[in-house]
Amino acid sequence: MIHLFPVRHHSPRSSAALRALLDTVRPEVVLVEAPSDAAPLVEALTDPETEPPVAILGYRTDGTVGSALWPFAAYSPEYVALAWARAHGVRVGLVDVPVGVALAEEAAPTTDASEPAEEDALGEPPADVEGVGPDGFRSFEEFWEARFEAPAYAPADFTAALTAWAQVGRLRPDPRRDWHRMRDALFAQAVDRVLAEGVDPARVVLVAGAAHIAALVTGDVDPQLLARMPAPVPAALTLIPYSYTRLAEQTGYGAGNRAPRYYQRAHDAGCDFRRATTEVLVEFAEQLRLRGHSASLADVIEGSRLAGALADLRGKSEPGLDEVREAAIATLCRGDAAPVDTFLWSTVVGHAVGKVSARIARNSLQDEFWREVEARRLPRTDLAERFALRLQEPVQVETSTFLHRLRVLGVPYAAWQGTAVSGGTEAVAGARALARVREAWEAQWTPATDIELVRAIVHGESLGDAAGRVLSARLPDTLDTGGAADVLVEAVLCQSPRTVAAALERCEARAASDDDLASLARAVRAFDGLCAYGSTRGAAAAGTAATLLQVTWTRALLRAPAACHGDEAAVAPARDALRTLHEVGVGGQRVDRESWLACARALAEHPGIHPSCAGLAAGLLTLSGALPEAELTRLVGFRLALFDPIGGASFLEGFLGVNGLALCRSRPVVEALDQFLQAIPADQVRDSLPMLRRAFACLGPTERRYLVENLVRLRKVEDVAAAAQVVRAADAEALAQAAADVAGLMDDLDELL
Repeated sequence: MIHLFPVRHHSPRSSAALRALLDTVRPEVVLVEAPSDAAPLVEALTDPETEPPVAILGYRTDGTVGSALWPFAAYSPEYVALAWARAHGVRVGLVDVPVGVALAEEAAPTTDASEPAEEDALGEPPADVEGVGPDGFRSFEEFWEARFEAPAYAPADFTAALTAWAQVGRLRPDPRRDWHRMRDALFAQAVDRVLAEGVDPARVVLVAGAAHIAALVTGDVDPQLLARMPAPVPAALTLIPYSYTRLAEQTGYGAGNRAPRYYQRAHDAGCDFRRATTEVLVEFAEQLRLRGHSASLADVIEGSRLAGALADLRGKSEPGLDEVREAAIATLCRGDAAPVDTFLWSTVVGHAVGKVSARIARNSLQDEFWREVEARRLPRTDLAERFALRLQEPVQVETSTFLHRLRVLGVPYAAWQGTAVSGGTEAVAGARALARVREAWEAQWTPATDIELVRAIVHGESLGDAAGRVLSARLPDTLDTGGAADVLVEAVLCQSPRTVAAALERCEARAASDDDLASLARAVRAFDGLCAYGSTRGAAAAGTAATLLQVTWTRALLRAPAACHGDEAAVAPARDALRTLHEVGVGGQRVDRESWLACARALAEHPGIHPSCAGLAAGLLTLSGALPEAELTRLVGFRLALFDPIGGASFLEGFLGVNGLALCRSRPVVEALDQFLQAIPADQVRDSLPMLRRAFACLGPTERRYLVENLVRLRKVEDVAAAAQVVRAADAEALAQAAADVAGLMDDLDELL
């Protein structure tokens, strides 16, 4: 009779029992649950150069995003079966559905094609409503360790116990039951084909998930279901490195493994979980000492004893992860769980990344990626590491280019850390990126890195070509100059000269007819940045960019007044654009500064534009030193007298958002402000208050102090220092105790601030 061996994927005990069975039976054929079309990868998978964890990657080749992974650790029973067969020259058969069929099934709306394609290998039942696992254990994982992983089993006993458990698990409702039963029928068909060749059934071993073996043992197999197998989608396979971290994250995956490094220790120790526990505690102690904690060998010995005692109390044959954690907290950490939960637990998870044999030819993007990572000494483990690049150095500029190319291609490796700016974090791309002298990144290799490098090969044979093509594909969708300029900057960051040239042509075509101020301002900033800093990135487009800068600059100034008409929502983009134009206009010599100042003066004086835009223009003029105090006083008085209370508050919001200090330090300006506030009719105060609160909210302690001091002098209050101190303290109790002539003023300011 054929040997049907049930496993839990990534289980050291399954592997130990399986190896004992194989050594005893000495089969002629070993059938393993894995994609049938992955057979050409078996030789590389079991090659001595290959170091698990690794994974078979299946990915779609029809232009649709979709992939699936079949991971292997060194202690995975499928890997052990394949390695044993290679070592003994035994024929191997892979008997699961082809990758194209698995991806067709994974593409169903209820599934996530980025997750591994395996199903629940055990049919394990969920915890009950109180979170208690089977047999009274706190979780299924604890139950599994106590009842299957830690006890020593003869192969026949392990097979019987796990098959019986899987038969119980198969009784639970399963929305994918038909899919699993199709695969059951496929496994049975593969066995029948081998037996039809005349192979002795006693010399055949089938290694598969316990739920499948249970179906075969009970005869619950329907061959007619094979006709309902999904049609395969175009797909390809390769072998990629994997990591312990990803194995630990496979929640909901029947092959899940919450502590891969711990199980690797147990596997290496012949499933001696007491030894694995002691080794972990030793490493815990080392990590604690490195961080300044006291943890001695005596603590380790006591922790090991405690773990064993806890296992005995709970009826377990060996300690497991739960005992490791509790013993470490009690002995090494003196009752404090924080070290275990923060930095120690990663020891039992592990961060090791596997290695794939040279028999598997990586594509050119993978080769380039690993070559660059090695040469530039960038992180290559599944552990996030932060680093900074100083862009004054050509080598580090090249590193930045490499990381930007990966970002444009959507390859998950390096995450931009940015710098905090008003409203969030500075964007990774954009014209400001050209002026940076430093970039902060956090890099971490994950299996998804290689997955996306495999997918990205359709765009080009090198990272530069691929990134350039991705960016070029965006150009036809750009509808204005700003959008084309954004692509231009990205192309410069990625050092893609062909895309730079194409983007410049697109910018030139759009600039002639673009009437959107926000778009024109973005383009102005991009062209200005390219003229100023493009040479740092090796861009040879400064001449064309300088011409485009003058064209878009002139057009933007002409469009500014019209863009500042409308309601609050309509002019919001215009306010951002005005800030950009001011930054470029006064920041260098590449555009005419006086043309900007003239435009800003016209906006500040224009009676028909939105008040917030007028206030912003006035603030920008003051900030640049182009508006003397006398002129500022006249302008503020004029604007506040011109508008209704809401309009006046909107003007103040625009002005204070730029240069509150200039306003608050000027007594004539504060006097105009005071007159404006006192003139607000009582019936309009409620409507004006939200805008006023927003306008004054941007004032810091210094601006508020100047404002109060000037108001106190205007009201001829004698104790100026006391009044200012009250406001700085922002103390309601101090306000209540202030002099009577100051108390009224403070109440008024409280309404505003």
